Order: sequence, then structure tokens, then C-alpha cells
Amino acid sequence: MLNIGEQIILLRKQLNLSQSELAEKAEVSRTIIGNYERNTNTPSIEVLLKIAKVFNVSVDFLIGEGKLSTFDKDLVKRIEDIEKMDMATKQHLFFLIDNVIQNYKTKQAFS
Repeated sequence: MLNIGEQIILLRKQLNLSQSELAEKAEVSRTIIGNYERNTNTPSIEVLLKIAKVFNVSVDFLIGEGKLSTFDKDLVKRIEDIEKMDMATKQHLFFLIDNVIQNYKTKQAFS
């Protein structure tokens, strides 16, 4: 069974939203949000879309499925933008990213 409830709780707490605030933004009742979080009810596709929009994540992310389900929308958007670049620009960007990653890993290793 999908554990949408845990995802909703995690995202709601990250945004510092109460169940009532999330319910208002998703145009559902607070009781139904509580039911989703306890996994006693499963949201409809329409409600899943509304909740995903509130959290700025994909429906895949909420249900824990899909290749990119662990990525937030901003990261996916950046990846899509990179895909549109010419090869020389991509290579330059990858060089920069690789150096930042290497620097980060080095710092972690010596921490």
C-alpha cells in the first residue's frame, strides 16, 4: 500500500503548515487531511493534484513512485533546462558542478 500519509506529514511539517492550513489551501476539510495522514483514506486524483501544488511537488513524489519522485519540482525544472542547452554549454556546466561536488565530498571526508 502507498504511504501517502507519511509524505503529506513530512511535507506539511517542512512548510510549517497545520492540518487546517493545508486543508484550506487544498480546498478540503481538516478531517480529511487527518484521514490521509493516518492512511485511513486515500485522496482522489483531483485532491492529490491540489496537495501536490500546495507542496510544489509532483504527484509521483507524493505517492513515492516514478523515476524522479524523489526530486522536487525546482530540481526537475533545472534538469529540463540543462537538457535544452547546447553540448558546449552543458560540458562547461558539468565541469563546474563536478568541481563543486568534489569540493563538497572532500570537506565531508575531512569533517
